[in-house]
Amino acid sequence: MTDGPDLEGAITAEGLAKLEAELAELEGPARRAIAKRILAARDEGDLKENAEYHIAKDDQSHLETKIMRLQSRLRSARVVEVTGDGDTVQFGGTVTVVDEESGREATYTIVGPTEADMASGKLSAESPVAHALVGKKPGEVAVVETPRGERRLRIEKLG
Repeated sequence: MTDGPDLEGAITAEGLAKLEAELAELEGPARRAIAKRILAARDEGDLKENAEYHIAKDDQSHLETKIMRLQSRLRSARVVEVTGDGDTVQFGGTVTVVDEESGREATYTIVGPTEADMASGKLSAESPVAHALVGKKPGEVAVVETPRGERRLRIEKLG
């Protein structure tokens, strides 16, 4: 870890809203749908040999576990506001970098770990790349240690 800001439990306001919406969906419509499946399967008779019933009960167990995990994340979530001062890479900000070795350009938005999604360019603030980038200005180079050796990322632009 670096000496940067404490981002444990950090989440953007947008990420918090998505978690809350997902929890509401799971606690409401998803729970009701599984309850209906269980009732329908019960009506089919002997529960010992009723595969639909057992599958629905397993699905219910997985749903309840997911709900508990989301509730836990929400309890520990701490919304970090994006200041928008724009002169350094920061949590919630977007940065475009160029890998000095390959010349490849990438754009990342630094987000909380529960929001991370590399396919959409959302990089966890807890990742080594984010740690190296946070606090840097355009033109500076962030050095990231990887299993394949040192990777040098030049900050091209912010926003």
